[in-house]
Formats: sequence, structure tokens, C-alpha cells
Amino acid sequence: MPKKEKKQFRIMIVEDEQDILLLYKDYLLSRGHKVVATSTTANEIISDYDRMRPDVAIVDYKLPNNKNGIDAAAQILDKYPSAAILIVTAYETVKKEIAKISIFDNKRVEVLIKPLRLAQLESSILDIVNKN
Repeated sequence: MPKKEKKQFRIMIVEDEQDILLLYKDYLLSRGHKVVATSTTANEIISDYDRMRPDVAIVDYKLPNNKNGIDAAAQILDKYPSAAILIVTAYETVKKEIAKISIFDNKRVEVLIKPLRLAQLESSILDIVNKN
């Protein structure tokens, strides 16, 4: 029986903690994915997204310069309504916050609660990319 080819995704990571950024990046690269952009701030998120056109963006909730993952995700969705975005946070309340913002209605956006297992991160990527 031939081995099923695993789908490789282009992934953009926006994370301000360098150790977590490298952990996600190294894991996803080892799983055969292509990490196309990594950043520690949300300042350049749209220009990075324009340039890289990732299949999915992983965005940390807490970012420097009074920005957060919800702001960053809304920016992306405003320009790319079909974007797939995973917001990673330690705060359960982020799910409720997103539910109140209309730009997130019927979009491919999920909130992952830290601490999360790396396998959970990958399965969430597969789920959200394949979600219509």
C-alpha cells in the first residue's frame, strides 16, 4: 500500500516570545511544513502576509506595542476574508471577545489555549486549513 503524501502548508508565525517562536517553527519544519515568515511584532503583519501568502497564520494574542492577536487577525481578515488564522493565548476570555466582533463571524479563525501540545497545534492547522 503506497504511503499517503502528507500535505505541506505555508505557515506564518507572529509571536513575541523568541523561545516559543523557535519551538513552533522547529516543530512545524520537522513535520514537513514551510514556515514562510516569523515575526515578533504585529507592526508589519499585512506587508508580511501580502508578501508570503501563507495557508495559515499563527498569531499570539499578546503582542508588543499595545497590539494583540485579535487586532492582527482583524487586519488580515479585512484584506483577506478567507484567511485561516489560529490565535494562541493563555486567556479563555479571548474566545468570548472574538464572538462579539462581527468581522470574525463565519471566518476560519480559531483560538488555541496555552499551554498547548505541539501535536495539537499541527492538528488545528490541518483542521482550519481544510475548513470551508
